[in-house]
Amino acid sequence: MKKDFSLSNNNAMINFTVKYCQTVEDLLNSNGFRIVLQSFLETCKKKQTRLYKYMVEKTDLTDTTDLINYFIIFFKLMKTMSPADFQEECPRYAPILENRDCLLRIVEEFYNHWRKIERYTVIDSVKATDGFEKSNFIDANTDFTNLILNFYRVLQLKISNEPLLVFRQLPAGCNAGLILSGYDWKKPMGYDKLSKIPFINSIMLNLPFTTYPKMNTRDGYFVETFENPLLNCRIDPNHWFCYPAKVGPLVAYIYFHRDFMSHGISLCNLFQLAELNVPPDIVYVFGARDDNDDVQTLFYDDDENKIMLGYVNYNYKIDYFGYMKKMTLTLHNLIMMKRGNLPIHGAMVKITIKNGKSLNLIIVGDSGTGKSESLEAFRALSEEYIDDMNIIFDDMGTLAFDSDGNIKAYGTEIGAFVRLDDLDPGYAFKEIDRSIFMNPDKINARLVMPVATYKDVVMGQPVDMILYGNNYEEVDDSHPSLERFQNKEDALNVFRKGLRMAKGTTTEKGLVGSYFANPFGPYQKEAECEILLDKYFEELFNKDIFVGQIRTQLGIHGMERKGPLLTAKKLLEMIL
Repeated sequence: MKKDFSLSNNNAMINFTVKYCQTVEDLLNSNGFRIVLQSFLETCKKKQTRLYKYMVEKTDLTDTTDLINYFIIFFKLMKTMSPADFQEECPRYAPILENRDCLLRIVEEFYNHWRKIERYTVIDSVKATDGFEKSNFIDANTDFTNLILNFYRVLQLKISNEPLLVFRQLPAGCNAGLILSGYDWKKPMGYDKLSKIPFINSIMLNLPFTTYPKMNTRDGYFVETFENPLLNCRIDPNHWFCYPAKVGPLVAYIYFHRDFMSHGISLCNLFQLAELNVPPDIVYVFGARDDNDDVQTLFYDDDENKIMLGYVNYNYKIDYFGYMKKMTLTLHNLIMMKRGNLPIHGAMVKITIKNGKSLNLIIVGDSGTGKSESLEAFRALSEEYIDDMNIIFDDMGTLAFDSDGNIKAYGTEIGAFVRLDDLDPGYAFKEIDRSIFMNPDKINARLVMPVATYKDVVMGQPVDMILYGNNYEEVDDSHPSLERFQNKEDALNVFRKGLRMAKGTTTEKGLVGSYFANPFGPYQKEAECEILLDKYFEELFNKDIFVGQIRTQLGIHGMERKGPLLTAKKLLEMIL
């Protein structure tokens, strides 16, 4: 990123390496201030607001550039002068002060316009020599926030001429800060377009962080292509970043366009940030320009270079975190299947009871079946009986045989991408201090939060119980909350169909199915997965591991919260 400031798709990128504002004078003279002020004035002009008409009337200006210059000078004068002195010393700027309430409203709306922009500060760890060192990055962000807050309050005070009695310390600076490095890994032929893209090696989050992506659901499947999609795309490295992620035991280089910055930042609550000392198993390019008008969600098995490549082209329809998360997990799963491991779309928890007993539980199911919701309901009930609950994976894991031939389960993520609609209303507030919220006012509202340590995720845990999350059948005498399958064939008949009542997490509606409840790898490689399914389920039954289904009733109207709670009670009774 060469510019000191850029504003695109409601994302402001502030490059502290190029320009760092330490005074109000620096701020008002900065390119960033002009761009934000222009954005605000153009928005007012487009809507023809009452405030815009007041500005035009009192300044006698209609050209946006003229208005920008006018207000920058006016703000500089306000910094040093009293409004009472304007008529005599600066009569050109006195009319705007005639209606103090209206002017105060203009300042307030300008401030709100700035705060509604998603704001990111960056520093190049190699080039950071002037202004402050890397170690002072957090202090620099704090000072930048205070600079904006203090200037805003000075304007408030001078215009209203009333003392401020309540000081609200709003996050007026950045939502997140990034420290970048120019790591240049040895790219094979066909990956040269990824050169010069900076890597993220540290992230500072100001939480809670609320983002409003344009889309709230994911559509379609990821499709295999047999030609490297990077050969036909366009990438400007000045507009791109790379998040190096640990996805289970694999390393993924996730490249993303700056217009999808909130999704790239949210990765830090989901995947452990990887050290830059090993080549990638996965390369994912999110938001590249090409000549396709339709969304392209492709993966390419680059067996020659031992890279599983994911590609999604630039389109407003991909502005949903599910596209970034699920493709990453698809690429992981494809590699795991090549290694003879079985990808599991589900959640796993290690439960330790106060009497010393423990249980490793997996709930399998596609999006919206109640995996996370059942575990959280279980956690809410468990205080009296449960000593500890360790999340091993919240969405995607892997079954693999250890050196002794025992089945072990491994996770992929340190975080969870949780659907708020089906959780207890107070749950989100309990997690507000460490979560990233996405479209909290809409259906399928989500939060991304850390839930596990990387050590626990990759350690490998034995499996005591594996259940299919059935969210579509009501519980009655013939359909109990918890049911154990008596043989492999009955179990595979349910697990293989992957039925669920769609909950609005994708564009699907009603009762739908996906192969092995996993559209992220097994669906694309069904023949290969079928061999693994038969092998692993045969061993599950040979070792007398509990294989069954649990009816969460999450897809039944009126049972969205009660269903997982009843399920959790049944599980607790069985464990005790």
